[in-house]
Amino acid sequence: MARYTGPRVRLSRRFNTPLFGASKYLERKPYPPGVHGQNRRRKATDYALALAEKQKMRFYYGLMEKQFRGVYEKAIRRRGVTGEIMLQILETRLDSVVYNLGFGYTRAQARQMVTHGHVLVNGKRARTPSIALHEGDTVEIKTVEKSRHLADKNLEYSTSRTVPEWLTLDKSAYKGAVARLPTREDIEPIANEQTIVEFYSR
Repeated sequence: MARYTGPRVRLSRRFNTPLFGASKYLERKPYPPGVHGQNRRRKATDYALALAEKQKMRFYYGLMEKQFRGVYEKAIRRRGVTGEIMLQILETRLDSVVYNLGFGYTRAQARQMVTHGHVLVNGKRARTPSIALHEGDTVEIKTVEKSRHLADKNLEYSTSRTVPEWLTLDKSAYKGAVARLPTREDIEPIANEQTIVEFYSR
């Protein structure tokens, strides 16, 4: 499925949010891209603001619109607060867990680790980034030199990030596990999830 492959810094500047990690360019130019970026004064409508929140979350997790709407539709069928359930679904995707464990330096790179067959789920190879993980599931790097070398590099690059409390990580074994499902308190969303729910429920 096609994904966004355009300029990432430009997209982050558009939303004034580091969608793909910290960027010195975003810090240097904290305004929208384009000739008139610094001079835009037009007040955004409620619809435009809600759309921006939705787009921020969608790009942050690297999903296409159909996939992201599918997350919302799954969430409304479950019991609980829809926005919080959306976040839980997004965070427990295999690619998100690989990223949060540090086996992927970025979410896109974590997704690539999965699709290229470097990751095992409960001891079996998994190539689908959207696999939903549950409490007790294990995620490990395949016992192949190339796979472990990639994981070593990514773990080194990811030292500035902490592994969430709902996950456990054994670096020496290249293995992590879902200790429990994340709660709203465990997640720091890039956008307002309730605004996104309201956007889709219009």
